[in-house]
Amino acid sequence: MHSAGRVVIRASGVHRAFGGVSVLRGVSFSVSAGELVTLSGPSGSGKTALLSLLCGFDFPDAGTVLPGSASWSACAVLPQSLGLASELTLEENVALPLRLAGRPVAGVAELLAELGIAGLGARYPGQVSFGQQQRAALARAVVARPAALLADEPTAHLDAASAVAAVSVLRRVADDGAAVLIATHHEAVHEVADRVLVLADGRID
Repeated sequence: MHSAGRVVIRASGVHRAFGGVSVLRGVSFSVSAGELVTLSGPSGSGKTALLSLLCGFDFPDAGTVLPGSASWSACAVLPQSLGLASELTLEENVALPLRLAGRPVAGVAELLAELGIAGLGARYPGQVSFGQQQRAALARAVVARPAALLADEPTAHLDAASAVAAVSVLRRVADDGAAVLIATHHEAVHEVADRVLVLADGRID
């Protein structure tokens, strides 16, 4: 596996409650550049809540997080809801982080091909399956080569072959120097991880 570099993702003593119910209770961990770390735990254990805090979509009641920014260059996000823009084609969705950053649009076609959706770039999200949308959202998350990547169940809607391609892309992103944190139940993703963290009862074991 890739040797880790500087810390890019960090939670220190993070607490978060919703409606008076504590979901995260003093969570602390870090992910360094070049690491792929997976986050395991039962449904409802707070994995999605933790990712939302780390990317700046939400704020902790106590403790600190890094990066805490939702800019695509600092921290790219692949949420379960995907968040593709319905008025843009898949290719335009994937290119969006590059355009927002004022960077040349490059690598889009290659990513779509690697993920098995090369022929769907001109279609809109509503014209393809949810699994195909998920692969486009993954391509969008990695196309700008972010410093940190947070992915929430990135293979949940993929068949076996598509999942293998997605896992390969995720591993490569880490090997290229990004800090990658993935919430997943998929054993194939855990198998390529440098470390597996278990979130249970609001704490990291």
